[in-house]
Amino acid sequence: MLKKLVLNKFLAGLFIKPLARLHSATYRWVSRYAIVLNDGFHPKHTIIDYALWFTSHIESGQTVLDIGSNHGKLTKALSQRAGFVYGIELSAKLVAQAKARNSADNIEYICADATEFDYSKIKLLDYIVLSNVLEHIENRVSFLRKIIGQVSRRGPGNLKVLIRVPAVDRDWLVAYKKQLGVEWRLDKTHFTEYTIETLASELAAAGLKILESETHFGEIYVICEHRAV
Repeated sequence: MLKKLVLNKFLAGLFIKPLARLHSATYRWVSRYAIVLNDGFHPKHTIIDYALWFTSHIESGQTVLDIGSNHGKLTKALSQRAGFVYGIELSAKLVAQAKARNSADNIEYICADATEFDYSKIKLLDYIVLSNVLEHIENRVSFLRKIIGQVSRRGPGNLKVLIRVPAVDRDWLVAYKKQLGVEWRLDKTHFTEYTIETLASELAAAGLKILESETHFGEIYVICEHRAV
């Protein structure tokens, strides 16, 4: 009897959007409290262990550009395998934190807007890393083209680009929220979230070819390259 009183079209229509919004809000607050309990770092970094994926896909001793280096945790992990790592981050506060907590002799942190930075200042690159960065960029194809056009490669070989982005098809509820007209993004600063097809289309438009792709914890990881002319 109680179910019939509660589960009906009238109440469903009344509550579905507020509940969908509540679902998004609780996701954000769980993240915020988890960061507080974890001394300022999101526990997803350890649980997902995305740094291991990136470090396992670069060759020892090579030069890496980590765009959107944040607090430097991934940059530091890369430095333990790479010969040298450049980390670019917009936030001066995060750059200071990275220098204090995640510095090394083979790391250079640069405080700059990645969409405006002159990448010709970065010499002899082998790899570019974009970990949860592209979704925050509005003009992503032109952004990628700019980087590729400005950087100097170490040798005549192809430039490798390692990318991690959120998958929009991570859950049916994402698509349903979009149908309802309710905020569906993991973060309101995201201009997009991806399927492997939409990501491949953008990368192809920027002159990048996907070599490998995989999905973990609702995120897409790809290894792609720009062929030397």
